Amino acid sequence: MTRVISIANQKGGVGKTTTAVNLAAALAENGRRTLAVDLDPQGHLTINMGCRRPDDLELSVYNVLTDHRVGVLEVRLRSESMKLDFLPANIELSGAELQLVTEFGRESVLLDKLEPVLDEYDYVVIDCPPSLGLLCVNALVASTDVIIPLQCEYFGMKGMQQLQRTIDRVRAKLNPGLRIAGILPTIYKSRTLHSQEVLELVRERYGDEVFNITVDSSIRFAETPLAGQSILQYATGSPGARAYRALATAVMAQEQPAAVHLQGSAARVEAGHA
Repeated sequence: MTRVISIANQKGGVGKTTTAVNLAAALAENGRRTLAVDLDPQGHLTINMGCRRPDDLELSVYNVLTDHRVGVLEVRLRSESMKLDFLPANIELSGAELQLVTEFGRESVLLDKLEPVLDEYDYVVIDCPPSLGLLCVNALVASTDVIIPLQCEYFGMKGMQQLQRTIDRVRAKLNPGLRIAGILPTIYKSRTLHSQEVLELVRERYGDEVFNITVDSSIRFAETPLAGQSILQYATGSPGARAYRALATAVMAQEQPAAVHLQGSAARVEAGHA
């Protein structure tokens, strides 16, 4: 069964796109058939995949979500450097939520569009926007798992409760099979007492849900989009590359979700879509 993993946190600047890009690249490096989906209107994943001018794209995820005539195959692009496919986004996506509000079954549009191609992939990795709006809900409804990048600072922890409430609501009404694959400590500054204290608090509060991996703060991550590469290609022996290879290994080692991921119209009936 295809695992669909949302990288979600409503707080910006916590390493969501970095995690989505590099987890997808590490999975592909391990021979897994991988699709990355950019659901952030900023289009940073798209740029990191080597698409320098996302605003010039004729078709993007926006069209997939808002036009019933456009499917994934019409939009899908290939990153040869990372050996994976991706669905690009640009600033047009910021208007998608307003258009989806009046759509029947608006929370599951992305799932419906992904369904025809899921068998082509072992993993789909979704880069969520920095909000808990309809785009993020679409990602969570389409997902089997969610990974939460959590910046090692106090205010990063404060936002976790709101995100968990959203995940719980999606589980209750839309996708009962959704699980938290793990919380990933990011932008970790090992030399600062604050980062150390926050990491300790996170591990105390969330226990086994926290990956035994930290992604250290590094300028190398900021340099990779210009190169159109992941950290795995750009700085293959760096601590960041090692961290995301370890994350991919941990993800692949996880058991498949116990509940079968409900799909399409059957999911809406059984999960009681509102």
